[in-house]
Amino acid sequence: MRLSYCVVNTAKRDLLMACLDAIELAPPPDVECELLVLDNASGDGSVEAVMARRQSIRLLALERRSGKAANDSALLQAARGEYCLLLNEDTQLLPGAVRALIDALDADPGAAVAGARLLRPDGMPQQCAWRLPGVGTALAGALFLHRLLTLQSRGSRTRRVGWTQSSAMLVRRSAAAGVGWLDPGFFVYSDETDFCKRLRDAGWRILWVPAASAIHHDQLASDGDGAERRIVEFQRGRDRYMRKHHSPAAAAVVRVLSAWSYLVRALVSRRERQRYLLHARQALRPWRGEGIREAAERERIPLRKAA
Repeated sequence: MRLSYCVVNTAKRDLLMACLDAIELAPPPDVECELLVLDNASGDGSVEAVMARRQSIRLLALERRSGKAANDSALLQAARGEYCLLLNEDTQLLPGAVRALIDALDADPGAAVAGARLLRPDGMPQQCAWRLPGVGTALAGALFLHRLLTLQSRGSRTRRVGWTQSSAMLVRRSAAAGVGWLDPGFFVYSDETDFCKRLRDAGWRILWVPAASAIHHDQLASDGDGAERRIVEFQRGRDRYMRKHHSPAAAAVVRVLSAWSYLVRALVSRRERQRYLLHARQALRPWRGEGIREAAERERIPLRKAA
């Protein structure tokens, strides 16, 4: 098996259907592939909608909510493909994207990951590849030089990057197995950062491939009802990454620098002031508040298992 599409869905049935439509419309004609969908205890009819499709789909339906890193790892371990294309349910591949990602890994046997260029629904580019986090990148953010010094998803050629977003990420399965998959300690956010860091430490390269494009509905920015929980989880993940890969002192410095950068944004932005203030508070004290993990732990939705 050459390619496994690996899609995680959490209660986003309509977006999931659009994601599966995009996969069905533009498969590489010369690539043997399979399609796996992990439904994360959605309870919104997603399981039934997947089962009703004409596509051949291997469905993993969870009875209890789990984190993104654990779900991606479960799909990677269940997959049979040499390459696994990790997709969020809110991502829609554009024509030619899969072929470009496969070609990028084929051309570089030392690369473990190829990330797609992400676009907003209006077609504008999203930031999706960066240098690995540290005190230096936090300082660049505090000086508002992050676009110049940290952002790497720019240009028109495939390039090596520190890490890339996993919304549309092609993974060499053997490399993922070699580093022990994704760390389930990251419930969501920074899980792919940690994954790319461990792959790089093992000698692999991470690529960003602008010839591969996908539309991504950014829920951190658009999910009004769950925005506060997402921000809590986002800052919690960033701090966990720093404490895992850097010293406690470095993690503390990054907390202060990050909080400062968000506070300045809050002072100059009326429309986004409350969101930036929440980011600043959580960046400084990421252990406080209720995140997506706590909300998921309260979910106890019994669902029928399917295969």
